[in-house]
Amino acid sequence: MLATNWDKGQNGKANNTAYSAGVLSAESKNFNFGTISMKDGNVSHRFEVVNNGKETIQILKAYTSCMCTTAFIKDASGNNYGPIGMPGHGGAPWADEVNILPGETAIIEAIFDPAAHGPAGVGYAQRTIYLETNSSKSPRLDLSFTATVSN
Repeated sequence: MLATNWDKGQNGKANNTAYSAGVLSAESKNFNFGTISMKDGNVSHRFEVVNNGKETIQILKAYTSCMCTTAFIKDASGNNYGPIGMPGHGGAPWADEVNILPGETAIIEAIFDPAAHGPAGVGYAQRTIYLETNSSKSPRLDLSFTATVSN
């Protein structure tokens, strides 16, 4: 029997995506920007994710933990998806069902705006990009970064 995801997808439509035996992973799931200054503007980091399984994986939903963080996904064919942001704060939480074939990689670019929280936003910050997939083995992959924000 084929198992499927029957949750509500984009625009409230039913999502009837078959579960995959693919495995989405990242060699590095955490990155440290070190100390960064608000006045120097946005910083970015690229995470590489790979499908180590034998079936195609779909990224069904992607979102960030904070409005100060946006992300973009670039698949192996060079297609770009995004910007992806925090749900409810002007950011788009969907990734348009990005397909990652077995053995292929995708790039997740995280962009952090250290000035987004104003003068009160100095100090340690940890943010996350969440990728929800149709994989039965890796249904969600979290990619995080930290920074110490200074004036």
